[in-house]
Amino acid sequence: MDTVIRRELESFPKTIRVVGVKIRDRGEVKKMASGDVGLRVGDRVMLEMERDLTYGVVYVEPAPIPFIPQMRVMATILRKATAEEAATIDRHERIGKEAVAICRDRAAALGLKLKMVETFCSFRRREITFVYTAEDRVDFRQLIKDLAQHFSARVEMRQIGARQEAQILGGVDSCGLVLCCAAFLTDLRPVNFKKMRGQDMPVNDSRLIGVCGRLKCCLLFETDEFMAAKGGTPPKAPLIHPTRRSGSTN
Repeated sequence: MDTVIRRELESFPKTIRVVGVKIRDRGEVKKMASGDVGLRVGDRVMLEMERDLTYGVVYVEPAPIPFIPQMRVMATILRKATAEEAATIDRHERIGKEAVAICRDRAAALGLKLKMVETFCSFRRREITFVYTAEDRVDFRQLIKDLAQHFSARVEMRQIGARQEAQILGGVDSCGLVLCCAAFLTDLRPVNFKKMRGQDMPVNDSRLIGVCGRLKCCLLFETDEFMAAKGGTPPKAPLIHPTRRSGSTN
């Protein structure tokens, strides 16, 4: 087994060129493998995401960094956008802005309570995706008909949660760091006080709430450490240990 692992590690490159990209020019800068493509800040690049073609905008130019095995699952840009693809991106962005306004107005007219997060067009299909959040179940059948008729395209309504909304839009939390969900988390696991059981955490402490209005994702890191140490944690020692002075007597 050690031989297999060693051979696998030896097959990895020593370094990898990484570029900072904002997907569809939204949210936080994501690190992606750039290959040998020469890129500058502001360049548009083509990406493969969710079995469809989309784009990103370069915010950090490619630079070589030491490779670690976890990087083997890092997304890789396909290429720098061609002139034709750049024109398509401009058209999609115009349609997206128009679609957000129209969807909001039509949803309000139908009495639907939803919050638009993002709208984007498919490069491979005549399709527009409307990403939204909602507190309650939304019957958007009529809304889809109206939008499909207006844009002459297939319409997908995609409901997401508050954590996914924060992941798309990005931001900085009270710790002063970029949101974990936007910076590096790929698996947004639910966080609740049931999982915090045994850690003596105050239920009504606002410092535990993230910008999404939910318990902070970073609490899961503390939970993992707590569970790993549970049962083997040494007793708490006093902050100051009383010591006898030299030459003192009982």
